Amino acid sequence: MRGTHSLRPSKSLGQNFLADGNVTKKIVAAAEINGDDLVIEIGAGLGALTSAIAEEAARVVAIELDRRLIPALRENVSEYGNVSVVNADILKTDIQAMAEEATAYSTAGLTVKILGNLPYYITTSIISKLLEEKNPASSMTFMTQKEVALRLCAESGSREGGAITALIRYHCEPKIMFHVSREVFIPKPNVDSTVIRLDMLKEKPVSPISEALFFAVIKAGFGQRRKTLRNALSGLGGLSKEDVGLALGRAGVIADRRAETLSLQEFSAISDAISSMTSGAAE
Repeated sequence: MRGTHSLRPSKSLGQNFLADGNVTKKIVAAAEINGDDLVIEIGAGLGALTSAIAEEAARVVAIELDRRLIPALRENVSEYGNVSVVNADILKTDIQAMAEEATAYSTAGLTVKILGNLPYYITTSIISKLLEEKNPASSMTFMTQKEVALRLCAESGSREGGAITALIRYHCEPKIMFHVSREVFIPKPNVDSTVIRLDMLKEKPVSPISEALFFAVIKAGFGQRRKTLRNALSGLGGLSKEDVGLALGRAGVIADRRAETLSLQEFSAISDAISSMTSGAAE
């Protein structure tokens, strides 16, 4: 790629530059990018994926944290008039405001989609932030470590799942799109990658009384996943083991079960039972 400015990937930022044009095109195709889309790209790097996105999208906002890469990134996408380069930390960025600003001059209105080749070490943090902030995207397509991707797309109630799996299943329909060999990156990582797409749901699969408590129960349960629910949830909201046992009974969930075995419906039932107990509501 031209415009590298003799830059070397940063190990501390988990950088691995994608060096295969066929893979970038497959990612864009998997995300179903078209001329009605505003694409926010996370971790644009040197612009390999950015350029492929710009070929199809109406507008692209390319976010890159490493300021060393910004001159090369701008050079590599300079031929595209629909790309804006932003030097920012995605974990500190207001995606809603960014999307509104980028579409301010569009009379037709654009569909927001998020793409990115995510650094392995902060994949979960980035996805959690994007989901918890209820960003305006209709879908999010990411390339991440294969093992992590399988966990992110695991079924609810499976041993492979975790708190992030439940969060994703609450907001999205996750899909594994295709796997990517480690050989197409510079430098070559020690693991293979997988491209996943998270399609945002128009209707949530459950409707807990308190969404905040619902996720607090999920995080507490998986935070000590080797413990039974009675022990893992004790202390949540000041509840004793006896209170937790009572709430589980009201939810119809056996106290000796573990978080990894629960469905979203069961997590919702538990949080509703706790909510009723702590608020004194009839529900």
